[in-house]
Amino acid sequence: MKHVLVVEDDAHNAILFSKLLSKRVGCRITLSESAEEILALACGGDVDLVIMDVSLGNTSYDGRPVSGVDLTRMIKADPQGVGVPVMLATAHAMRGDAEKLLAQSGADDYVSKPIIDHAAFVEQVRGMLEEAA
Repeated sequence: MKHVLVVEDDAHNAILFSKLLSKRVGCRITLSESAEEILALACGGDVDLVIMDVSLGNTSYDGRPVSGVDLTRMIKADPQGVGVPVMLATAHAMRGDAEKLLAQSGADDYVSKPIIDHAAFVEQVRGMLEEAA
């Protein structure tokens, strides 16, 4: 069973991601906002995909606030995390935002919130999981 780490500080989005991925994709889901846990899971070989909220209001690392962009950079800089696909999830959906955020973070894909087309999101996740296999 594929394991997806969902990093999301909004409870409604976390529940939506969790339900969509567990019921429609059949994934095991871990929800976390802890930078230490996120890095340990993503770089520990136990995660097949990370869905990363860009704006994390409650997450810090070494006593400093960190964003999803920061955490993605840390994952991609780690030799064990570099191959783990990361999908950014953000409400920043203005023209050019996706390209800018992908370039800044090193993430592999992007989805804008709120997730309105559930079927398209599920297919996007399935595609990333197949590529990672």
